Amino acid sequence: MWRELVLLTLGVCGVAAAQQPDITPEANPGRPTVSTPATLTPVGYLQFETGAFGAINSPGFSSRINGTEVVKLTVQSRLQLLLESEPIVHTRSEIEQTKFGDAVIGVQAVLVGAKESRATLSLSFLHKIREAGVPEVDFGAPRNSALILFSSDALGFHFDANGLVNELQEGSIGKTQTGQTLSVSHPLRGLTVSGEVWHFTQPFLNAHAVGNLWAMAYPVRKNFVVDGGFNHGLTSTSTHWEIFAGFTYLLPHKLW
Repeated sequence: MWRELVLLTLGVCGVAAAQQPDITPEANPGRPTVSTPATLTPVGYLQFETGAFGAINSPGFSSRINGTEVVKLTVQSRLQLLLESEPIVHTRSEIEQTKFGDAVIGVQAVLVGAKESRATLSLSFLHKIREAGVPEVDFGAPRNSALILFSSDALGFHFDANGLVNELQEGSIGKTQTGQTLSVSHPLRGLTVSGEVWHFTQPFLNAHAVGNLWAMAYPVRKNFVVDGGFNHGLTSTSTHWEIFAGFTYLLPHKLW
């Protein structure tokens, strides 16, 4: 009798555990595309977007390798804080340099759309707090950036579109740069495949940088997504080739 009671208790506990919903929060990766999602990360959770990046044949360098780190924290349902940095950068041009990279702080606010909405419109502002002084990729490293961001789902595809106005600085001279990005992604056998086109003016070169990016992402868990891909510049002043890989990890423990 006791054996039957123990087995019955274990069986009931097993069924109850199996029926409990998975409450792990879901990551909202901003990488690896140039476009940034208009949607925010879960409120009260820290999200880390970590990666490595390599590029060759750009107007400012022959090769560039760097790490990337973006930390995001949504403090309420319509407001997100973020910190972007390059922990280390190695460039080859006329000279070879290895330095700590730039660092940027920013804020993103949702204007239209809620968690259950299929379309979201946001505004974002970024400000550089550390200047590395090393050659940058073809669209530069703005001192200040203002972005309008739109995300939506339609016909099984996800769309992220950004419009940007950047303040570029070279020495004592500042100029305005504009840019547009469009990323389209679609699930495929457990992966998410993304294709993107982007354009930035190059005011110091009187030229334009245009690129085509392809990437794949795989959710190892709801809060852990790995990714990789490449980008190809389509104009003579664009970085010729870029490759990248990394992951997004949302800490499963809420801060408040």
